[in-house]
Amino acid sequence: MTPVHKSQTNRLLGYEDDARLLIINADDLGMCYAINEAIFYSLKQGVVQSTSLMVPCPWALNAIQMLQENPDISFAVHLTVICDQDNYKWVPLTPKDKVPSLVDEAGYCYSIKQMDAFTAQANLKELEQEFQAQIEFVLKAGLKPTHLDWHCLHNGGRADIFDMTFGLAREYGVALRVSPETYTQQVQGQGLPANDHPLLDSYRLDTTDKRAQYARLLRELPSGLSEWAVHPGVGDGELQAVEPGSWQVRQTDYDFVMSPEARTMIQREGITLLDYKPIQRLWHK
Repeated sequence: MTPVHKSQTNRLLGYEDDARLLIINADDLGMCYAINEAIFYSLKQGVVQSTSLMVPCPWALNAIQMLQENPDISFAVHLTVICDQDNYKWVPLTPKDKVPSLVDEAGYCYSIKQMDAFTAQANLKELEQEFQAQIEFVLKAGLKPTHLDWHCLHNGGRADIFDMTFGLAREYGVALRVSPETYTQQVQGQGLPANDHPLLDSYRLDTTDKRAQYARLLRELPSGLSEWAVHPGVGDGELQAVEPGSWQVRQTDYDFVMSPEARTMIQREGITLLDYKPIQRLWHK
């Protein structure tokens, strides 16, 4: 039996305290075509409810076209200043001479291996300029994001980055992905809905028998609002070249979110799937 969490977010969204609410968000749209393809199938035929777009990435324009053709999809601007792999890079949208603290010696975004060093030295004003550039790029494409979240930088990585991004969310009329505990209390203290429980990042799960792990997590899902950041991808030659050491994470995520068992388990557990649209409406009521 799952514990009952007295959730302000549940009440704001119009649900009882014992309701178990779950956002399944597919991160990293735009990174490559194998990911774009898997995410759109997951949104159309699977249990994924929303996605997050990486604007600086090589396949972002393809993802933007897909979103333009499917305007009902809830999506975030996945604020991106970190590269995942050594052999697959991107650069800020802002000219590099305007944001020198955001690029490495070769002129690329910092790698995930350098993330601690990046977080320690990144200039807040330069970050804000780049985040705004990514949001504006999406808006100029005629798209309407529902929320913001960060790629790799959990809750922004620093308190001042979180506060700056929170301000951008309010300015642009979107919600913000927030994971407990300090920042959730800060957001909910302003009467806004936010996740009640730590964000689940699917990269933290073992790829061995992942369906069984997801089944257990669904059975144990607490009341209140939870969010899973999943990473669907088709494990073809492209994805294996982009992510040689961890492409299996994306393939196993895709296998689960597309499986009939996933939908059956969610229904059997009485879990309510949400996207970010009702969250966004409350952030800007």
